[in-house]
Amino acid sequence: MNIEDLWDQFHQPLKTYISQRVNDQSIVDDLLQIVFMKIQVHLPNLIDEQKIDSWIYRITRNTIIDFYRTKKTSEILPDDLHFNNRAEEENFTKEAAVCIRSTIKRLPEKYREALELTEFQGLSQKELSEKLGISYSGAKSRVQRGRGKLKQLLEGCCHIEADRYGNIVDFRILKE
Repeated sequence: MNIEDLWDQFHQPLKTYISQRVNDQSIVDDLLQIVFMKIQVHLPNLIDEQKIDSWIYRITRNTIIDFYRTKKTSEILPDDLHFNNRAEEENFTKEAAVCIRSTIKRLPEKYREALELTEFQGLSQKELSEKLGISYSGAKSRVQRGRGKLKQLLEGCCHIEADRYGNIVDFRILKE
């Protein structure tokens, strides 16, 4: 699918979608242009064209969110601001997080501890090295090896598809 076909198919529905969330028509037009620039840039990276609708609406929703984030901090978001697109979007990130947390428990103790402290408790690798009494390079290696072992375990039980920014766009547990 090319960008012209996508424009023909989606520009009016997306303009309506944005207009329901942003009151200023000039901003609506600007956001619509930004959305299509992002679509054009990232279209070659789209893996599953059957999910193009939800992918485009996710880009649009994120663009609107980014717009409100960059506005003055004193402005309050409207109470009626909702980000549900026409197809109910699955929350793959939450599902994957549950799977990842349970899979981490299957790692050897030293890797499990390193990942729990850095990924879930927010310790830097430098802080990890101090807490565990190991060298900084040792802490970095432990975290990297732990991530690698976790990835191997996850690949054996789950399908996780991420976009180029690391956002989870598809998740499912594989049948055995």
